[in-house]
Amino acid sequence: MDRKYKDTSSEEEDSLNEDEMAWIPWYCNLKGNEFFATIDEDYINDDFNLTGLSSLVQFYDSALGIILDSDPDDPLSEDQQEALERSADILYGLIHARYILTPKGLAHMHEKFKKAEFGRCPRVFCQNQPVLPVGLADMQGVDTVKVYCPRCNDIFNPKYRRHSHIDGAYFGTTFPHLLLITYPELIPTKPPQQYIPKIYGFKIHKSARERQLQIQQKKNSLSNNNQNNQNNINNNNNNNNNNNNNNNNNNNNNNNNNNNNNNNQQNNNTNTNK
Repeated sequence: MDRKYKDTSSEEEDSLNEDEMAWIPWYCNLKGNEFFATIDEDYINDDFNLTGLSSLVQFYDSALGIILDSDPDDPLSEDQQEALERSADILYGLIHARYILTPKGLAHMHEKFKKAEFGRCPRVFCQNQPVLPVGLADMQGVDTVKVYCPRCNDIFNPKYRRHSHIDGAYFGTTFPHLLLITYPELIPTKPPQQYIPKIYGFKIHKSARERQLQIQQKKNSLSNNNQNNQNNINNNNNNNNNNNNNNNNNNNNNNNNNNNNNNNQQNNNTNTNK
């Protein structure tokens, strides 16, 4: 089975022979896949656990064969191999979302949580609280995985960019909360402190920002009114200038007409005298 589409670390290459390692532990040991639990093959071999997945994954049978280390009957081109490996990625993720909700899957993730393998909360007052992976949707392709802090009850992006490629549906919306209900001793106390913004040592009143916003809005309104008034003045001045120019043009035209009339009269008088 070709496994070149993801690189293992040099330490793994030194210590493990990929040809002798099953696909599932190999996949979970890849850098960037640390969030995944190693699913038991017995769980995957039970067709009931995979109900409905065949319609969600292209090349379902071949992808399942990759996960279970079944070699394809016919040789594959490089493009075909990449397509099947991508399908195996998706299929394993969707199976994983179901597996981690089982008692055995929860126990596996419980151990990873205790070792803080999913990272720690970035909030200062959460005091390095371990976090749990969570999805914002149960449908594949909606968003990437986030991490949930049970102390502050908030979610964050994972610390490392290598985890940003993982689909959130591979963990789902239920997992972290089911784990904490199953193992209530994991539920931490709420943060003992909360950050309080201060200016010169004084706590900022809740209405301060609203008042400042209202003042700023009034300033913006006055500025807009002044600008509108200035625009109106400029428009009036332009209109007056245009009117004056039109009047001047009319006067010039009238003068020209008078001059032409006078010239015509003089010509007529001259002709009469002759």
